[in-house]
Amino acid sequence: MTNTALITGASRGLGLALARSLAEAGWHLVLTARGAADLEKAAAELGATAIPGDVTDPGHVARLSGAVPELDLLVNNASGLGVTPLPPLAGYPLEPFRELLETNVTAPLALIQATLPALRARRGAIVNITSDAANGAYEGWGGYGATKAALEQLSNVLAAEEPDVAVWWADPGEMNTRMLADAVGEQEAAAATDPAKVAATLHDLVRSRPASGRVSLQ
Repeated sequence: MTNTALITGASRGLGLALARSLAEAGWHLVLTARGAADLEKAAAELGATAIPGDVTDPGHVARLSGAVPELDLLVNNASGLGVTPLPPLAGYPLEPFRELLETNVTAPLALIQATLPALRARRGAIVNITSDAANGAYEGWGGYGATKAALEQLSNVLAAEEPDVAVWWADPGEMNTRMLADAVGEQEAAAATDPAKVAATLHDLVRSRPASGRVSLQ
């Protein structure tokens, strides 16, 4: 039986690295991201199904869930950083903050709700990618961190409510990604961990299937 994974934010960074790792292990992959060109390139490389779109769009969520009637793994990796340069909370614009909540909290929940029947049927697993900004008081990271804290509590309750589905909220640590570069600059981001190394740890997590909970990938 071939395992199937749905990965959001799969055109670059950790999402793409994990897709490569799973593809090498023979998984069938359904990949999504907003950048259609990069996504199609990744899908062609991996023999995966590409469904480009925005996870905040209910129609796109419906298309994704329709593409995975059988599902073993959902990875909510797509995420927004918010306003840059990162502002203090005293001056954080509220409308961009609402949009960030939509991307980082509401959209993952919507996709979970849409795919839970398939995940329950296969006793599957959910990985919600979080951040140490969810529980660390880092200046400038309040907006982003608040959304990740909400995602962590959502995951925590989901794990209690869905005992037949493994739920992990995974902190990847600092990785050399475009998002980190946008936040802290190219030089500091270049010194961070390669996403491929983090993806290997995440793949090991999926294989070993520990109890639901918060995990650190570095």
